[in-house]
Amino acid sequence: MNPNVLAEFARVVGSAGLITNPEELRTYECDGLMNFRVVPMAVVLPTSAEQVQAVVRICHQHGMPFVARGSGTGLSGGALPVEKGIVISLARMNRILEVDYPNARVVVEPGVLNASVTQHVSSAGFFYAPDPSSQQVCSIGGNVAENSGGAHCLKYGFTTTHVVGLEVVMPDGSLVHFGGQAVDAPGYDLTGVFVGSEGTLGIATKIILRIVKRPECIQTMLAAFHTTNEAGAAVSDIIAAGVLPAAIEMMDNLAIQAAEAAVHANYPDCGGLLLVELDGPFAEVEALVAEVRAICEKNGAWEIRVAQSEAERILIWKGRKAAFAAMGRLSPNYIVQDGVIPRTALPRVLDDIARLSAEAGLRVANVFHAGDGNLHPLVLYDRRHEGEEHRAEQLSGEILRLCIKAGGSITGEHGVGEEKKMFMSEMYAEPDLDTMQLVRCAFDPERLSNPDKLFPRPRFCGERSDRLHPSEVAGLADYM
Repeated sequence: MNPNVLAEFARVVGSAGLITNPEELRTYECDGLMNFRVVPMAVVLPTSAEQVQAVVRICHQHGMPFVARGSGTGLSGGALPVEKGIVISLARMNRILEVDYPNARVVVEPGVLNASVTQHVSSAGFFYAPDPSSQQVCSIGGNVAENSGGAHCLKYGFTTTHVVGLEVVMPDGSLVHFGGQAVDAPGYDLTGVFVGSEGTLGIATKIILRIVKRPECIQTMLAAFHTTNEAGAAVSDIIAAGVLPAAIEMMDNLAIQAAEAAVHANYPDCGGLLLVELDGPFAEVEALVAEVRAICEKNGAWEIRVAQSEAERILIWKGRKAAFAAMGRLSPNYIVQDGVIPRTALPRVLDDIARLSAEAGLRVANVFHAGDGNLHPLVLYDRRHEGEEHRAEQLSGEILRLCIKAGGSITGEHGVGEEKKMFMSEMYAEPDLDTMQLVRCAFDPERLSNPDKLFPRPRFCGERSDRLHPSEVAGLADYM
């Protein structure tokens, strides 16, 4: 990198806030998806919105691309650096700035960890609902970028439901505000546009979150089934009965084996395990537990257990949230996938995944948010065996195509990032992608903010969208 540009960065963040050592830079070469790696030219660690503005202005002046990074726990390559660009790490912007209990609001910087919000407000009887499995280490800024979910988003909603306002540094270095403390600000919902945009529209430097009052009663139930099809049928019947649990999670036998080995959550050894959490007033929860128990029994549950203490409830969830990392006990390598299907398609899609798994000669463990059809198949492989990694990637892609064919989506909460951008043209028509590009160009006409993510076609702002290859126009080929 031009030493004069490095000197400009150093004047903004100080020498302690600038990383240029090649070995240190490798820490930032990927996020939780390690299949893609790019070493950035430099990493800048600002401590304030003013410093972020100054760094972005330097990038804009020199036409230098940048990628904002939180904790680096993403699983789609969203924080992957770009060639000849820098990483702006927001890890040092980790202050909780304001707590407003009467209005159920918390104002945080992007580097605040997800779990830290609940820890900060729990003594007043509140919690922050979105709870990704990585909530102990993932940052709110990253959650905003990916519109992260979690087990309890079935009832309480994803990150976008809980972000009411943002302070954003635009890709030209200007500072703007979207939304605010009010429930619904007038005008275009620019907060909703920004949440889930995967860092392509700018950098959030202040986030106003909605917190939720802790319910009077919480009951967590385990239900063991012989097969995931039986468990899936129980999920459909629970929702069809008008019951809205706080969470419904499902794990197959491979996932149970891994979680038990890692956490010893005392799960039943079964083909399909449901974790159902119900919350609300005591009388309501008592009635709902009885109703859900009856539905599970009708669908073949051979063991049903309700947590008898808060410690037992925490252990049950610890096993579920450890499932991804625990998979390393069963396989040296694995791909964590993230797709969405209609709940009613669950048995058919799981059968298709099992068929594809057998054809590829690779095991697939299934862990998913069954209540909203968000699948997390884990494709297990060993890269030391020639060709196995390639087969795993192909199998992972075919699972996404199953989700699209079933009327679902290629991502529920992990984002598109680098990994899935080639599937966007399979899910959306060209006019749809053109419209998304127009939104991005309105925010970032120079394509500096995380420029290579989300979209399969590297199109510049102002480029005519109808310039397709004749084979594409004829429907004989897709741009991948």
